[in-house]
Amino acid sequence: MLITGGSRGIGRATALMAAERGRSVAISYVADDQAAARTVSEIEAIGQRAIAVRGDVAHEADVLRIFDEAEAALGVLDAVVVNAGIVAPALPLAEMGIDRLRRVFEVNVLGAYLSAREAARRLSTGRGGAGGAIVLVSSMASRLGSPFEYVDYAGAKGAVDTLVVGLAKELAREGVRVNGVRPGLIDTEIHASGGRPDRAHALGKDSPLGRAGTAEEVAEAIMWLIGDASSYTTGTLIDVAGGR
Repeated sequence: MLITGGSRGIGRATALMAAERGRSVAISYVADDQAAARTVSEIEAIGQRAIAVRGDVAHEADVLRIFDEAEAALGVLDAVVVNAGIVAPALPLAEMGIDRLRRVFEVNVLGAYLSAREAARRLSTGRGGAGGAIVLVSSMASRLGSPFEYVDYAGAKGAVDTLVVGLAKELAREGVRVNGVRPGLIDTEIHASGGRPDRAHALGKDSPLGRAGTAEEVAEAIMWLIGDASSYTTGTLIDVAGGR
């Protein structure tokens, strides 16, 4: 399987869980060589093959290379997790500059569409693939809007939600199931990149379950959607958000 943005956070947790359950794993990452190497080493220590490919999913050439190198190292893919995403420091929309908006949408929307498009090309039985599953990682922000913080990110994830529904219908007769997960307040590094490393814990205590979630809890949902237990599930989004 291939996981974009697989060196940290939810992507890393999914990569390790997949390896523990017998899968070879390719991960992509954009900058942190050490985190990527550490994830690969941990997968290999489990006894599975692993490869890390550096690339920016907002660039088509990088996406093509990520898939090419993953298949060259591991063989035919049967699962892809479209996970790579970013946030920027919390601001109301009126204060967001064009460079920030462009980058957030390029990574979170264009990057997701490019990655999902390439997954569709590689997995579809109608194009010579072996079939399989695609899981896109969205966010509860798409439903809640993230006012005064990340309305750009929320809008981008709304596009991902729509992609799940539409692509699932396109690929349903091509041996590929497409689903998504919407994490809530999950304790990962993404909050630090938005300027609030304690955000998940600070806000999570006010969720119905009274705590932040873990990357492993999201990974469990992803792995269910990839596996045979969800064989009659496609076009669905699972909220992993503590009841928010």
